[in-house]
Amino acid sequence: MTTAALPVRVGLAGATGYAGQELIRLLARHPQFVLAQATGSPAATTTRRLPALARVWDGDVVPLDVAALAAASDVVFLALPEAASASVGPALLDAGCRVVDLSGAFRLRDEEARARWYPATGALPEGVAYGLTEFEADAIRQARLLSNPGCYPTAALLALLPLMQSGLLADQCEPVIDAKSGISGAGKAPTDRTHFCENHGSVAAYGAFHHRHTPEMVQALGGRRVTFVPHLVPLDRGLMASVHVRLTPGTAAAAVAEAFAGAYASAPFVRVTGTTLPEIRDVVHTNFCDIGWAFDADTGRLCVISVIDNLVKGAAGQALQNANLMYGFDERTGLL
Repeated sequence: MTTAALPVRVGLAGATGYAGQELIRLLARHPQFVLAQATGSPAATTTRRLPALARVWDGDVVPLDVAALAAASDVVFLALPEAASASVGPALLDAGCRVVDLSGAFRLRDEEARARWYPATGALPEGVAYGLTEFEADAIRQARLLSNPGCYPTAALLALLPLMQSGLLADQCEPVIDAKSGISGAGKAPTDRTHFCENHGSVAAYGAFHHRHTPEMVQALGGRRVTFVPHLVPLDRGLMASVHVRLTPGTAAAAVAEAFAGAYASAPFVRVTGTTLPEIRDVVHTNFCDIGWAFDADTGRLCVISVIDNLVKGAAGQALQNANLMYGFDERTGLL
């Protein structure tokens, strides 16, 4: 039960991006959160409306003023680039706000790793929690600053952590994560890679061995190394992670099913499909992660398929799910 005054006043910085607009859609139907102020990016200098959200939310998106945003808000969602979040987040904390950050600015605990992969960020503030909801609920409830996971790590870790925590991964197993995301995962700023003509009718791998979501996964897996290769596919939204592992010798198929059933028995947004392999179309525009698998008991090889909507469970939806926990609400509120 929350002790916060209701409704909870919500601020949103970065409202014009894909994740920011998705958050507005979700917040508009939330019974305890009210969107008190929405701002553009730090570079935006004019007030604007969002035509796609007419009659969903008819407020103005105003230029970012941290003091005004803090004064209007109890909790602020940051849908900004990591350099901006690294600056704005601590200032909001100092002003007494709680913060849910969707960038990578605060995800990595190791200072050296953070300096390498997110060089525009600085030291971690106190009270940071990593927001993989199904595994970090206790820390999330107490968090002053919530660092929302990346979309690729969300799908991959939900596939891997039940196996690791059940002791089913072979000792020397280094998971191979072959993942494919829709183009909205690259953000709204246009680049050659996200141009329609570059994506239509094609699939492109990128960032092999050098993607900044890799250390995030390794951190969550307690240091276990992974091979991660992301791909861009010609979809507007949706993400699939095909996770390949070897299990301890003698593992039975029933043990795999028990590991996932036990991990997600009370998780409202993880649907375990077993040996029926899930598809991206099953989860788009929802906060669900669907997980299924194929297992070769003779060799101990397991392929886990994990699918999410990269803008919902991989960004805005998981952020709202976490904010629900932070304020003592049912984590499903505003998401079903």
